[in-house]
Amino acid sequence: MPEVVFAGPAGRIEGRFHPAKSRSAPIAVVLHPHPQFGGTMNNPVVYQLYYLFAERGMSVLRFNFRGVGRSQGSFDHGQGELSDAASALDWVQSINPDARTCWIAGVSFGSWIGMQLLMRRPEVEGFISIAAMANIYDFSFLAPCPSSGLFVHGEKDSVTPVTAVQGLVEKLKTQKGIIIEQKVIPGANHFFEGKVEELIGTVGDYLDRRIAAKREK
Repeated sequence: MPEVVFAGPAGRIEGRFHPAKSRSAPIAVVLHPHPQFGGTMNNPVVYQLYYLFAERGMSVLRFNFRGVGRSQGSFDHGQGELSDAASALDWVQSINPDARTCWIAGVSFGSWIGMQLLMRRPEVEGFISIAAMANIYDFSFLAPCPSSGLFVHGEKDSVTPVTAVQGLVEKLKTQKGIIIEQKVIPGANHFFEGKVEELIGTVGDYLDRRIAAKREK
């Protein structure tokens, strides 16, 4: 789990990078929750997602948005954080020039940033969106959503009710060739306290299905 530092729009960005053994392995970038509410790359869900992708042979990066940990700059209400995420993806691609595909995973605020990055980068073939705050942030830019992916939400999320995410998923499901799935974790809150293992198992099952389907093509 080597520590890495790379250039971002607001100065250096601190991250952790797991290189894959295969030069052509997919890339995954994991985005953490809201910086002003304690979100960092060491968030338990972010940490477990990082290893989930690594265990499946991918090159994985998690990093701190500007102003978090040793990353320079200050919170920019999403716009700067999206630039940070784009710089992070650029950096991983520069290290893995033979990688053909990419996954984006985001948690809470990171989910909103991740879905915006998805819209800008056609090489992103799949996404994992956890605890998406569809009642707080505007997701209308997903028109249409360019990649298939998974939304996971806690049944007892008091920050964003499950119904808000269900409404978003229903809108996205109408697109041809794009499959949007949603899973609800029983009894889980917005932070998946006591439910991280179940959450990661759900995401792992989904990833395994997507990887197996790709091999069969």
